[in-house]
Amino acid sequence: MHPADTTRPQLKIRSVNLDTGRENVVVISRQSKALRAEIFRGFSRVELRRDSKVLLATLLITDDDALVGPDQIGLSEPAFRRFAEPAGNLVAVTPAAPPESLEAVRAKIRGQVLSAREITAIVNDLTHYRYSDMEVAAFLIGSASFMTSDELIALTRAMAEAGTQLKWTNPIVVDKHCIGGIPGNRTSMIVVPIVAAHGLPIPKTSSRAITSPAGTADTMEVLARVNVGADEMQAIVAACNGCLVWGGHVNLSPADDILISVERPLSLDTREQMVASIMSKKLAAGSTHLLIDLPVGPTAKLTNGTEAMRLRKLFEFVGDRFGIAVEVITTDGRQPIGNGIGPVLEARDVMAVLANDPAAPSDLREKSLRLAAHLLEYDPKLRGGAGYARARELLDSGAALKQMQKIIDAQGPSNCSNGLGDLTFDVPAGSDGVVSGIDCLQMNRLARTAGAPLDKGAGIRLFKKLGDRVESGEPLYRVYAFDPSGRDLAVASAKIDTGYAIENPTPPRGPEKL
Repeated sequence: MHPADTTRPQLKIRSVNLDTGRENVVVISRQSKALRAEIFRGFSRVELRRDSKVLLATLLITDDDALVGPDQIGLSEPAFRRFAEPAGNLVAVTPAAPPESLEAVRAKIRGQVLSAREITAIVNDLTHYRYSDMEVAAFLIGSASFMTSDELIALTRAMAEAGTQLKWTNPIVVDKHCIGGIPGNRTSMIVVPIVAAHGLPIPKTSSRAITSPAGTADTMEVLARVNVGADEMQAIVAACNGCLVWGGHVNLSPADDILISVERPLSLDTREQMVASIMSKKLAAGSTHLLIDLPVGPTAKLTNGTEAMRLRKLFEFVGDRFGIAVEVITTDGRQPIGNGIGPVLEARDVMAVLANDPAAPSDLREKSLRLAAHLLEYDPKLRGGAGYARARELLDSGAALKQMQKIIDAQGPSNCSNGLGDLTFDVPAGSDGVVSGIDCLQMNRLARTAGAPLDKGAGIRLFKKLGDRVESGEPLYRVYAFDPSGRDLAVASAKIDTGYAIENPTPPRGPEKL
């Protein structure tokens, strides 16, 4: 230990079985030898220091000496992992001053415009876990009020530069991203093998779900390992032309994953934060050409063309500033894509499409082909307008399925269960008629209430889509759950709102009587 640390209060490190999510938390006994009221009064956070290692953590105090003794400090699982010191080692403990960048957060809450330097300082402190979840939430909410174009560029750059930055030798590196919000919209897992089978590199890094029942990383994890490091990811792309991995493990834009962890419970997903999140990861991933999918529908994140146009311009603006060719398209977001909602159900839909199963959802197949066509058109060797025919050829021939299996084998087996929840119930139609609307937001809520994405096999299988005829009592969809409480909550929610609108079509008029 550094000589300077010996003058500070010291405690023995102990790991305590507390999963505190992202946040560093430490526990000290109320009878602690290092804890004196006059020192710690007014402080909620402490600084741990051993030699050059420093960790800031939220302080909790316990009266249970079985958890930590008077000469010990208990580190929660995340804190113990990050500090990386053996149990029993002495650590110096002092009150922690708040990060200086918090003053910039307060300024943002007051409505001020932040400089690039202030935003970089905030991102740096976020990346080093110096903020509590409450302080992260303060920054998110302050930024949600308004953000200038210069602030957006500064945030995107700072987030991209805070972690790993991948470099590729290929002149063209393609990627795609959907802003989410549409249940079952798992097109990336079909587009990537199609494009990779053609020969274009497509290193796809994806986030886990924020407000949805499954993200691409959650669904791919049913089939293969997604916790892949940067070096291994580059080796997989070299061998397969593509991958489908979790961006958080590659350490691309690490501040974004911290922001997402707080955005999730707040259900916060503002335009500027969304653009900075997506573009920072694509910039760090080394993408040269990016396709953005903006679903538009009554219950999608974007409800009309005007909102889509404003978001499209933000993506194009940031792409131009960083030299990424960005193409933004709007797609039909009126209903879920595919038949399954939730990781296992969505993975089954994906594999059915890739296997050309006659029962595979046609809407998922068709949308994936159209998105793949846009990316294939970036190949200078492919004639203009030939992208769709080439995408369909690669899918129909089985080349895309073969490429997907190659990617799965390269990433390695997943340790996730691929079984469906054994607690099920069907939600019936309340009347005869035609399905005229499906509430994407409510379907997302129901699937999450049932346990998705934490329970991979929880979710919803749809039996009816827009335009389908139904009879009263006929099942609209089936909900799968593992936990009785999740099932019961989903049942109660579905009774209040099935998420389906059913209209009785007006019968044709008969001949007028004379």
